[in-house]
Amino acid sequence: MTTADLVRVMEIDGEEYLFYKAFPINIGIIRGTTADPDGNITMEKEALTLEAQAIAMAARNSGGTVIVQVERIAERGTLNPRQVKIPGILVDCVVVAEKPEYHMQTFSEQYSPAFAGEIKVPMSAIAAMPMSERKIIARRAALELKVNAVVNLGIGMPEGVANVAAEEQVIDLMTLTAEPGVIGGVPAGGLSFGAATNAQAIIDQPSQFDFYDGGGLDIAFLGLAQADKQGNLNVSKFGPRLAGAGGFINISQKAKKVVFVGTFTAGNLEVAVDAGKLLILEDGKAKKFVDEVEHRTFSGPQAAKWGKSVLYVTERCVFRLTAEGLELTEIAPGIDLQKDILDKMDFTPIMHCEPTLMDARIFMDEPMNIRAEMLERPMAERLSYDPAQNQFFLDFAGLSVRTEADIAKILEAVENHLAPVGHKVNAIVNYDRFSIVPELVDDYIGVVKGIMDRHYHDVTRYTANTFLRMKLGEALEKQQIQPHIYESADEARGHLGQ
Repeated sequence: MTTADLVRVMEIDGEEYLFYKAFPINIGIIRGTTADPDGNITMEKEALTLEAQAIAMAARNSGGTVIVQVERIAERGTLNPRQVKIPGILVDCVVVAEKPEYHMQTFSEQYSPAFAGEIKVPMSAIAAMPMSERKIIARRAALELKVNAVVNLGIGMPEGVANVAAEEQVIDLMTLTAEPGVIGGVPAGGLSFGAATNAQAIIDQPSQFDFYDGGGLDIAFLGLAQADKQGNLNVSKFGPRLAGAGGFINISQKAKKVVFVGTFTAGNLEVAVDAGKLLILEDGKAKKFVDEVEHRTFSGPQAAKWGKSVLYVTERCVFRLTAEGLELTEIAPGIDLQKDILDKMDFTPIMHCEPTLMDARIFMDEPMNIRAEMLERPMAERLSYDPAQNQFFLDFAGLSVRTEADIAKILEAVENHLAPVGHKVNAIVNYDRFSIVPELVDDYIGVVKGIMDRHYHDVTRYTANTFLRMKLGEALEKQQIQPHIYESADEARGHLGQ
């Protein structure tokens, strides 16, 4: 205990920062795998390197003592210098664990070669989660995953997102990370949290946080313990119990998007899924959506001010953060809005319209099959406008039109892109590898004709597919639209405006 001021507010360039003064480290207790008589330490069988090196350096430079527990001793000069994680100059004492149980790799694993990177295991070896409130939440959260995203998974409920990603066979489409230092693979959960199966890299925890603090995360999935009407979150203090924030603050502040995940109520919640509908068999005893959180670990108003995208996902509904506070946007099938949601909250959330139903696939036993839609390129990314040439390019390469909703998405995206332009444009459309079900061709061309009338001076189209040129050409001619479709982009560009 101390009465000294350990933290103080400092102003730098007009911004307030908290300054934490460094203090000496008297004793550093760390672990490794192998030591030699000079105290050099390797960590080849460890699941994580954590901040072992930083602790050893801090203690050594403070005049303190560094104690390292290892599994075995090697002959002097036999350790590969590239594998030495803790140089002997930092080590004062080495303790050899007498029994394997004194040197477990994680709290629940004696030793997993997959955690140490010794082997890669088939994804099929990772068992799927049984249907439960945890899987429902993890599935809905997983729908926010994007191709090539760098993802952080927090401890507890967020761990399920990795399991769902493995079950859906989308692990290879993104990079999952956990704060202790794993990059890639499938982060482990439970008492093995922090480790990962099939990791691509294992770096020191301080370096991982340097990456996080620098804005390296595209999306973070974090636990939801208590939330209020402003979107503030508490995961750090409940009554007299101070759980602490851990890395929650660093991660939630710098990730481009944050998805908080947790059950809607706490304490003995029991749910079931029947015929695709969620049933609340016994509700939790404690409310988690309160008028004001007890401890503010995440600031909703500050996040809204920054324009951060924030979701709050539970088994029965989904909220999103707005400038006005929490907005209820989705509700699970089978859930009564008043009885199961509003009556279980200390405040009434914003509802600009009736909440939509959560994706029905979430509540089915079979996989959701989200891989195909994740690989589908967003419509907005397919459209571009060059004001210098007044040229609008529609890249429909590989686009598949299967439903009327797909046509509506195209129309909406084009209107949103061209409405701000304020005048007609010349357009080029790439139809390479484009496909459309026959019964929707006429509807699609009808929409195309409307877009042409409203927004185009001229338009040319191209595809290398002879059959598609013929079929689209016939449909265009029926609508009295110039039917010629060129074979290449150069041809289409060369004939634009002629």
